[in-house]
Amino acid sequence: MAINLTKDNFDEVVGAGVALVDFWADWCGPCKMLAPIIDELAEKYEGKVKICKINVDEEEELVTKFGVMTIPTVFLLKDGEELDKRIGVHPIEEFEEILKQV
Repeated sequence: MAINLTKDNFDEVVGAGVALVDFWADWCGPCKMLAPIIDELAEKYEGKVKICKINVDEEEELVTKFGVMTIPTVFLLKDGEELDKRIGVHPIEEFEEILKQV
């Protein structure tokens, strides 16, 4: 299961190690299409990569910090630093490919 991030737990969760962070919203159709892919990645990479979700309606501070203008937007972070970013819905294979970078 993906980790729900907030401004309160963000640094603690993604400050060290590798994290894939999905910015999403309940009302976003493409976000709903991406959700099963994020869930599958969370299951497949459990213990290796932190798979996380940020609700853009609840975490405006993080949305601003990352400059998210469109959702879904997925960031690959290592030790809190951005390595890669994908906007929109992509196949699971594409996310697995960027995870191989780290």
